Amino acid sequence: MTTTPILILGGKGKTGRRVTEQLDTRGVAYRLASRSSEQRFDWYDESTWSLTVAGIDTAYLAPPVGPTGLAQAGKFIRQAAAEGLRRVVLLSGRGVGSPGRDFAVYESSLELENQVKASGADWTIVRPAWFAQNFSEDFLLDYVLGGEIRVAAGDGGEAWIDTDDIGDVMTAVLLDEQHTGETYSLSGPRTLTMTEVAAELAQVSERPITYVDLEPEEFVAELIGFGQPQEDAEAVRDLFAVIRNHRSEYVSEGVQQVLGRAPRDFADWARATARTGVWSA
Repeated sequence: MTTTPILILGGKGKTGRRVTEQLDTRGVAYRLASRSSEQRFDWYDESTWSLTVAGIDTAYLAPPVGPTGLAQAGKFIRQAAAEGLRRVVLLSGRGVGSPGRDFAVYESSLELENQVKASGADWTIVRPAWFAQNFSEDFLLDYVLGGEIRVAAGDGGEAWIDTDDIGDVMTAVLLDEQHTGETYSLSGPRTLTMTEVAAELAQVSERPITYVDLEPEEFVAELIGFGQPQEDAEAVRDLFAVIRNHRSEYVSEGVQQVLGRAPRDFADWARATARTGVWSA
């Protein structure tokens, strides 16, 4: 295990925040870097990169969404490795590198993975399924509170994963170098369609929630209307297209492989989350 601080990029996001909480519990030093942190870091401001990685041995990378941001992340990792970064743990996405992922965001994610591998740094890649917490901590929360989950997922299924499980896996991987050179795919224990998700959320929240299946370009237009940049909106469309095209209806074993236990079921996560009151607004 490294004795220098672990660099956390994306530490205020859903996964990074859970990693920092775990490191705090273990008394492990880390350097949190973002546009608003004491150590300012911006994927799109290359002048912030060198100071961010100075004196760092190991880094956790949660890259931006969209091809432009992913390309910047690749450029960053090449520079960081040249400046002495020895080890990288990358948050990627389940299905990256699989046949048929012919969308720009998947091509860009695969290119980033390849650049991490070619950087000269030791690496571990973690590819989780869609986060259950998207319905309680992200843009899908507004849909749940509005009673309509309006996305372009068709009737395809996804093996939604509790982000706490991802945080546990990421922390284990960061603190144990036996995971070097491994790629882990993570998911929950079963697949659910968006209609089934809406039904389970409606039951635990005691509020009417339905799924409205949008056409992909209609979905992009709505996201742009909510203020999303077009490139990011198209990236989210492409991620949902994998569900829509029934390419995500399988379970992955990464949680069991790394932690030696089963992942948390969506229903258990939903019941516990309902008790926090997040869906009672």
